[in-house]
Amino acid sequence: MFVRRIAACSTRHLPPKRSIQRSICPRQFSSSGSEVVAPQSSNISVLSGIASELDRLAPRIDIRADQVKILYGPTEFYETLKTKIKRAEKRIYLSTLYIGKSEHELISCIRNALERSKKLKVSILTDALRGTRETPEPSCASLLSPLVVDFPDQVEVRMYHTPNLTGLRKRFIPRRINEGWGLQHMKLYGIDDEIILSGANLSSDYFSNRQDRYHVFSSKRVTNYFARVHQTMCSVSFLLVPNSPSDMYTLEWPKSNPLPSPLSDPQAYVNATTKLFVPIVSPITTSPLLNPLSSPSNRNTTFYPLLTLPRSISAELPALQSLLSTPLPPTSSYLFTAGYFNPHPSITASLLACSSATTSPSHPRGARGAILTASPWANGFYNSSGVSGMLPAAYTLLSRRFLKAARKAASSETNSEKQAGGIELREWRRGTVGTPGGWTYHAKGLWITLPSSPSRASSAMSPGLGPSITLLGSSNYTTRSYALDTEASAILLTSDPGLQKQLREEQEGLLKYSKVVREEDLEGGERRVGIGVRVALWIVRLVGGSL
Repeated sequence: MFVRRIAACSTRHLPPKRSIQRSICPRQFSSSGSEVVAPQSSNISVLSGIASELDRLAPRIDIRADQVKILYGPTEFYETLKTKIKRAEKRIYLSTLYIGKSEHELISCIRNALERSKKLKVSILTDALRGTRETPEPSCASLLSPLVVDFPDQVEVRMYHTPNLTGLRKRFIPRRINEGWGLQHMKLYGIDDEIILSGANLSSDYFSNRQDRYHVFSSKRVTNYFARVHQTMCSVSFLLVPNSPSDMYTLEWPKSNPLPSPLSDPQAYVNATTKLFVPIVSPITTSPLLNPLSSPSNRNTTFYPLLTLPRSISAELPALQSLLSTPLPPTSSYLFTAGYFNPHPSITASLLACSSATTSPSHPRGARGAILTASPWANGFYNSSGVSGMLPAAYTLLSRRFLKAARKAASSETNSEKQAGGIELREWRRGTVGTPGGWTYHAKGLWITLPSSPSRASSAMSPGLGPSITLLGSSNYTTRSYALDTEASAILLTSDPGLQKQLREEQEGLLKYSKVVREEDLEGGERRVGIGVRVALWIVRLVGGSL
């Protein structure tokens, strides 16, 4: 078993002691001793250095760029998912937070595939808290139960329960907010030898007017890797057992599960789960090590899968810190996005440092950075009833605090630099939630664009050829994501112009509906945050929850 040592430079912000972490500290990569390096040579040096660091942190799978297809909207995601399910021959595995209780079309699609192919196996993993929240009314669990009844030899449904919500907490914390103590949050949609990695759940808004990211990998190795992740997570989750009538159910802990229930012995559950997953997350390559820019044309893209398990394994956080701590060539840029902007403290520090770090005497500033998040009118909790209705204002408060920190970080620089700050905050809005044509924003990720030529400086808004590096997946990059939820993510490194173009178009599609906001924009009027929101944030943290 490998153990990730926590670096002194970041210990105060990392998850609890039992978390498996690797140390990350700033590094320097150089392809020569000369200060003036051609962009392509410099880019090779940067990507090689990043790959070398990631090889120590996560498994590596070298793939072809033409095995990656980016989808740009929820309708395309839904139609692609249905098409692949209809053609499934061997296996379908779906890991998601929940399937919407009224998604009868999707269930019919799965049912038809099962009827067509008796060899087809379907495995579905959801979260137990979210999947049963509406019980005894219709729920995700009651929607899936008839599938198990009708195809008992072909379908299995599992529901993960966090080890963080037990005893008195589980008994007294209301269903509507108990998800703040941890969820099954991976979004893995595997069909035969293809997989869609996303941050989207399987419900009507994610299929119509909720913007996310969606990446199709036509790679058997990538699909098999996440199939192993999915099956292992199923083995540490409750089994959905139908009752009569067929839409009723119970959640049982099978004797075949290789560990105690998280409700009976949470710490033993965490220890056993960690032991099961360590071999899966250990850094191994599935093909000979290749330079990501000098590989043969059929292997010009490198894929690093990253997992996060509560109180256990955290591969994504050190990998993200590694990306942000890498000194980038002058005129590089990055775009970081999260629908719920409340980054882990160490990520906030890294984002700020990445935009102000010194890279060379002739280029004193670091990468130009942009942060993209949902405006309150694109937040899924906008106008919600109860405590959840306070969340858009809470995220406004957190955004304002981030801008304040950015201003302070630039306080020692010249006036012109202070105004730019090296980083900008943008809010995404497409109509207003709950009104005709209104969308919500749920995308998350990181894109890093390296310079394309000495004469053309890339910026967060005007990239050159396109990003060479992206982080994608289910994580919201919050303290909660790394301490309480299960997450599945990946980092892609590529030198392929076609894939870089896809990544650039993905960026541009998201930025199209955004505008820059400044600190003063978030301080008054309808953006003013009341004392009730501040108190609610304090209470959630006091009792061990997190946004």
